[in-house]
Amino acid sequence: MKYPLEKSEAQWKEELGEERYHVLREKGTERPHTGAYNLHYEEGTYCCGACSEPLFESNSKFDAHCGWPSFDDSIPGKVKYILDKTHGMIRTEIVCANCGSHLGHLFNDGPTATGQRYCVNSVSVDFKK
Repeated sequence: MKYPLEKSEAQWKEELGEERYHVLREKGTERPHTGAYNLHYEEGTYCCGACSEPLFESNSKFDAHCGWPSFDDSIPGKVKYILDKTHGMIRTEIVCANCGSHLGHLFNDGPTATGQRYCVNSVSVDFKK
C-alpha cells in the first residue's frame, strides 16, 4: 500500500530507534500498563510517533482498563483500517494514513456512543498540548 510519506525501512529504523521501530513498522505491541499515555488525560492532540501527523484528540480518550491508551474516535481521514487475520483472530489494524505506521487495533466494544475502542500503543504516538 502506498502512503503520502514513504521512507526506506533503513531510514525508519535509524529515525525511530529499536522499540518504536518494532511497534510502528513491524506491528509489535508494547506490554500493557507500561505506556506513557495509558493513564494520561491532558488536553491536546495525539500524533503519529513516526511522522507527527495528528491522529486523535484528547476529548476522545477514555480509560478502557485494558492497559493501553483508548480512544472512541480518530480525527477524520487520519487513520486507515486494515483487516488483520494474524494470531488466529480477525481484527481491524489501525495505521497512520500519512505514513502507514502501525498504531494498534480497533474494536467494537467501546463504552461510549461510538461503540468503538481504538486500542493504541503509547510508543506509537506523541502528545502535543
